[in-house]
Amino acid sequence: MKVFCGRANPTTGSLEWLEEDEHYDYHQEIARSSYADMLHDKDRNIKYYQGIRAAVSRVKDRGQKALVLDIGTGTGLLSMMAVTAGADFCYAIEVFKPMADAAVKIVEKNGFSDKIKVINKHSTEVTVGPDGDLPCRANILVTELFDTELIGEGALPSYEHAHRHLVQENCEAVPHKATVYAQLVESRRMWSWNKLFPVHVQTSLGEQVIVPPSELERCPGAPSVYDIQLNQVPSTDFTALSDVLPMFSVDFSKQVSSSAACHSKQFVPLASGQAQVVLSWWDIEMDPEGKITCTMAPFWAQTNPQELQWRDHWMQCVYFLPQEEPVVQGSPRCLVAHHDDYCVWYSLQRTSADENEEVYQVRPVCDCQAHLLWNRPRFGEINDQDRTDQYAQALRTVLMPGTICLCVSDGSLLSLLAHHLGAEQVFTVESSAASYRLMKRIFKANHLEDKVSIIKKRPELLTSADLEGKKVSLLLGEPFFATSLLPWHNLYFWYVRTSVDQHLEPGAVVMPQAASLYAMIVEFRDLWRIRSPCGDCEGFDVHIMDDMIKHSLDFRESREAEPHPLWEYPCRSLSEPQQILTFDFQQPVPQKPVRAEGSMELRRPGKSHGAVLWMEYHLTPDSTVSTGLMNPLEDKGDCCWNPHCKQAVYFLSTTVDPRVPLDGPQSVSYAVEFHPLTGDITMEFRLADTLN
Repeated sequence: MKVFCGRANPTTGSLEWLEEDEHYDYHQEIARSSYADMLHDKDRNIKYYQGIRAAVSRVKDRGQKALVLDIGTGTGLLSMMAVTAGADFCYAIEVFKPMADAAVKIVEKNGFSDKIKVINKHSTEVTVGPDGDLPCRANILVTELFDTELIGEGALPSYEHAHRHLVQENCEAVPHKATVYAQLVESRRMWSWNKLFPVHVQTSLGEQVIVPPSELERCPGAPSVYDIQLNQVPSTDFTALSDVLPMFSVDFSKQVSSSAACHSKQFVPLASGQAQVVLSWWDIEMDPEGKITCTMAPFWAQTNPQELQWRDHWMQCVYFLPQEEPVVQGSPRCLVAHHDDYCVWYSLQRTSADENEEVYQVRPVCDCQAHLLWNRPRFGEINDQDRTDQYAQALRTVLMPGTICLCVSDGSLLSLLAHHLGAEQVFTVESSAASYRLMKRIFKANHLEDKVSIIKKRPELLTSADLEGKKVSLLLGEPFFATSLLPWHNLYFWYVRTSVDQHLEPGAVVMPQAASLYAMIVEFRDLWRIRSPCGDCEGFDVHIMDDMIKHSLDFRESREAEPHPLWEYPCRSLSEPQQILTFDFQQPVPQKPVRAEGSMELRRPGKSHGAVLWMEYHLTPDSTVSTGLMNPLEDKGDCCWNPHCKQAVYFLSTTVDPRVPLDGPQSVSYAVEFHPLTGDITMEFRLADTLN
């Protein structure tokens, strides 16, 4: 059966109704899930297997039957491990129906149907008793309910309920315990992801400084964690102000509480500096003795960094203090970890947490609007002074006496740059209430509320009255729009340019003048794992899961490229960057599709994992801003990516094992088409030896 789904088109700005399969959302969830990454996490798998064997053995040594409750079973892997380890029976809970159905098939294929019962419910709905889902309480609790923050997927409430209703008192638990660690650091780069810095502009009247409003400086910021691959942050980007501190632990074998709590750790600062950021991660001990440990620590906090396990389903956490605070080397301070049932946050205190507990119990919430409008990479982008200088230099070449400027981007400072650099009048359009309020505050803080006119409406709805009857001589955009996910979604600027054509004077300048879509074939160091079939996992056949993911990837949106911040995922170029399509912003959006076909020669040996795509914006004939490659390729093909943008990755194949070098193909063919009516870009990249 087909259903109609509403979708806001990020490129055209319109609301579309599309006919989709009734299980469309399920397939999207499966296609974009981390199941494959988890199955490829050998360190995780081995440690869980060892912990389960030990737990079953302890129960058997007590002369008891081993009854296992597996919450969040996924593929059923941990339940199959338990039965293989000698468990008498397993109850595998999985709330996501497509996954539960797959688990039933995987369990049957591996011959465990008589020992494993898959229950398609949330664990809090599971009943115990003669007529219940479980005949009696289990004595072994196996779970994998964790996210990068440990508790963000509801681990604490799930454990709390399980101990009260589903498992025996002092049951065996795998994992047995989790410990959260933190390190206080000073980092201008990471702090730039959270606060607006003063922006410097060189003008004919000297240097002008765009200052942040006091509300932004006082705001504690967004309360959510920023999860990243911390191993890709150079050690030169931060200064450690504390040792790695064990902040709190959770014993999963005993009653767990989901109530809000705080945990204080006194430390002596290693250096003097500005305390700004808390880096955090966790480890899990699979057994009571702590001999079987799985850690998420970055390489500098591990005793054997050469054995570092790459994973994407669990990363590391970056938290921002509500305000930066000075610390002095040798003068003790207290770092406090707070958490509720789903979130963690940190504060810094001079004394123990008990004395000031009431002050810090409330979870910090953004009240300045900026953290609602700008995500962390966007903060970093706006704070990039080199990028600002490039836009300013381009503006100097197009601004003329009497320029009437219209700025079209979400929450952009370009309107302020245009004013300071000599535009006679500047209009800026903000379509959301949050961006409108934020920009009003920024203009007021810089005494420009009467110099830059802000229009609160969608740019397609602009009237001559909004522009005070004037014609625009410079249409300006970064372009950046908060709704964009893929690099080409910011082509919304082109659709806006088309809709405001009537307001442009003859010969009006549009900046950027054009954009180009670039592509390059790469070999990923690790990212290939998230789309690689697993087949066999620790001796268990999970081909059914591979087939399920492949089927979901056959749906329309799942066949498209995926956004990934590639500065976190090292890769090596196998081809040279190639310009695929060009979009001329000086002309309206064309009526007919624009198509490009060709091939990309592979100049370096390696594993062809995928094509990376990005946009380059040509501000002027002499100035280009790239959302992808930042520097020319090195001889070995190592890539340096724009750290403020997500690039698009088109994985070449989900059926070819990308761990095996492909010696045959010398090129990759492509067909890319831009559809003006929908704003979509469809594409296909194929290895040469797979062509018919």
